[in-house]
Amino acid sequence: MFSFRTTPIEDQLDRALLEGKVGVFCTPACWDAGKSAYLYDIFRRRGNLECIFLPGEESVPGTAHISFDIEEIKGLDALVVEIQDAGSRYFPFTIDVLRLISTLDSMETPPSLYVVDHPNPAGREVEGTLPAGETDVWTPAAAHRHGLTLGELAQMYVSDTGAKIALHVISAEVASTARTLLPWMIPPASDFAGVFTPYFYGGGKLWTDTNVNPGLGTVRPYEMIGAPFIKTDGNEVPVPDGVLARPCSFVPLSGMYEGQTCFGWQFILTPGAHYHSLLHTIRLMHFLSGRYSQFRIFDSLYGRLADPVMAEYLRGGITFDIVEEHVKGEEQKWIRKAKRFLLYDEQPVRIK
Repeated sequence: MFSFRTTPIEDQLDRALLEGKVGVFCTPACWDAGKSAYLYDIFRRRGNLECIFLPGEESVPGTAHISFDIEEIKGLDALVVEIQDAGSRYFPFTIDVLRLISTLDSMETPPSLYVVDHPNPAGREVEGTLPAGETDVWTPAAAHRHGLTLGELAQMYVSDTGAKIALHVISAEVASTARTLLPWMIPPASDFAGVFTPYFYGGGKLWTDTNVNPGLGTVRPYEMIGAPFIKTDGNEVPVPDGVLARPCSFVPLSGMYEGQTCFGWQFILTPGAHYHSLLHTIRLMHFLSGRYSQFRIFDSLYGRLADPVMAEYLRGGITFDIVEEHVKGEEQKWIRKAKRFLLYDEQPVRIK
């Protein structure tokens, strides 16, 4: 069963929410600016808040997940989800929500699932391909930057997997926070620094599967890359139109190369630029492979990338123009699929 609700979660009259045992699955993005309260405060005041699932601690930014197990969920009547998705199919908290859906589907009497939707901070632009080959079961059949909201993505995942659960999406347009705050004002995760981060994440996250640091442990994660072995003098790094590459150095405070000086580039978007982070990242990796024998791509990257054509380019077997045409066709295929699950008027679009 699926429903799309156009009144706030606190105004819903479902008995499970009013009188039943409620669990809340959330991040700090569940704060309501209008009421100056968190989502779970609604049910705490009602006296029916049973449990809260929050992200765990992380030693490296971007590695936290929201942990839960089936025993903690048993006996709940409703499970209310509110996270700020980041627009990418491999964002950790999005994966956690899809893992939650799979867990609910495995239960004999699962609680009803309510998703308090948020705008996608990366917008409706899409990047990349649908997963091909082996991926983990919770990776949605979506482009790398999918252009959907979490509610739309959850609806698609339920449809794709045939999950037999009750899913109710609370419109992103009815929350006072959506009218008061921009989507990125409360960071979706600790490695999201601000307004531009979602535009870099679709490709930038792939650097975590290499020995190049994508600015983790700095104030500009995913907007710059660097490593101790890179030399920026005399090297003109490839950049697409509308993007500037500033040679720089940084010292990460945590994670890869903690305390070491890394050399590389900060990528800066000019006003009005439409940035295809995924294609740029693949091109940059190819560039580094040809210039630095120390550069390493770990096997985990190919699983996250989940695309044999881009993988072949990284291995040096084909040229970039073949990758561009392949990605273009896959993005068109994804947009056709995504349109079946839209809950709002704005349509997904390719970056041209």
